[in-house]
Amino acid sequence: MKYRQLTKEQFESLHEEFARFLASQSIDVKEWNQIKKEKPTVAEDEMNVFSDVVWDDVLSKTSYVEHFSETTANLFKCDEKVVHRIAIKINWDIDLLKQEGFEWLMQNPMDNSVDVFKGSKAYQSERNLEIFDLIEKGSSISKGEIFEYFNSLVS
Repeated sequence: MKYRQLTKEQFESLHEEFARFLASQSIDVKEWNQIKKEKPTVAEDEMNVFSDVVWDDVLSKTSYVEHFSETTANLFKCDEKVVHRIAIKINWDIDLLKQEGFEWLMQNPMDNSVDVFKGSKAYQSERNLEIFDLIEKGSSISKGEIFEYFNSLVS
């Protein structure tokens, strides 16, 4: 398995796509229920393959990822060969996880208590695996507005 199996909730939200995936392998509902009951490892393998297909699709379309903690923000732009990072550190008691803390940062990005670092590096392994690793470590896929905002300020 390349990534990780989708959660029960993710499978439920993708049940139509999973049904089409099984149908593409000539597995109908009756046969799927039989496989789950009589060959649980085969069922698990099918779920793993589907999970990898979904993750690959999502990650291939991902351009921005971000991770916030109370006093830091890490913003990533994921190009084809290179990942760009903007790291933001707040040097006073503020909580970026709360609305008022986040709003303060967006209104005061060049305040003396805000350190902004920018860098880029080539992927060390496969692009999608590196993005997946960021997500597994708590990052979220984003539309990139915050990255582009800070990028325009520090360019």
